[in-house]
This record gives sequence, structure tokens and C-alpha cells, in this order.
Amino acid sequence: MTTEEIYAKLLPIVKTYLPEDVDAKEISPESDLTRELNINSAHLVDIVLDVEDTFSVEFANEDMESLRTLNDAVVIIEKKLDV
Repeated sequence: MTTEEIYAKLLPIVKTYLPEDVDAKEISPESDLTRELNINSAHLVDIVLDVEDTFSVEFANEDMESLRTLNDAVVIIEKKLDV
């Protein structure tokens, strides 16, 4: 699976949890999930659970600690998938 394919699957998951005051057009690979996209910690957990289901991977605590942007998520998923 390519980086682009991972990002394409990740984007709709993140869009689901965007607050009403954030436009989906504001999402970029460098977007900070909590600071720029205003995703709260409960929704961040939901995103991780959805990502785990979608990609059949499991995030460890250290993965959660390094998860700040969509790029971070892509890198973690790539490592888990051994891309």
C-alpha cells in the first residue's frame, strides 16, 4: 500500500470527527490533529480505533504519543504494515 493510498483511506476517518467549526478543506498532511483541526482527545481515540480497524493494525502507547499530524499517522501505519 502506498503512502497516497494510506492517506486516501485516512482522510475520511479524520473528516468524520472534525468539529463543526473546522472545514474539511483545511486538512493537510501536516495538519496538527488537536491544535489545528480541534479534534478533542475522545475523538482522537475514536480515530485511532477506526484506523486500527481499517488497516488491521494496533497502535501502542508510544504510537499514540507520537501521533500529532496526519503524516505521523501515515508513518505509523506504514511501519505497522511494513511498507
